[in-house]
Amino acid sequence: MKEICAIIRRDKLPATKEALAEAGYPSLSIQSVEGRGKQRGELFGGCDPDDYCQMETSVKLRPTPSTYALEHALPKAALFVPKRMLTMVVPDEAVKTVVDAILAVNTTGTFGDGRIFVSPIEAATRIRTGEAGTEAVA
Repeated sequence: MKEICAIIRRDKLPATKEALAEAGYPSLSIQSVEGRGKQRGELFGGCDPDDYCQMETSVKLRPTPSTYALEHALPKAALFVPKRMLTMVVPDEAVKTVVDAILAVNTTGTFGDGRIFVSPIEAATRIRTGEAGTEAVA
């Protein structure tokens, strides 16, 4: 079993959920997160903001001061971009299918597309039935 954690643009969530359901993997957890990459929260990455507004994304999000920074009186320079984090556990043989489905929807070729992490899972138990192992994940 593997855990797949994908951090994606907020506006790509509906299409990603649909693609995963079509691939046969509708079960997932979703969290609202904020973070930054190499651009340190600068969405424009050195390009003209007007060019950014011409991008295909339907929701244009400007970086916001981190909630943590605001609550702890840190400088506004600590900018973070709002994202969505999807987490799911799948059988080993499904990893490529799931990753490909996420990539197909979320790849725009521009900075901020996100990241996908795959980690091993040692054990899983379904609380309701007590099922363990791959039966708990299905």
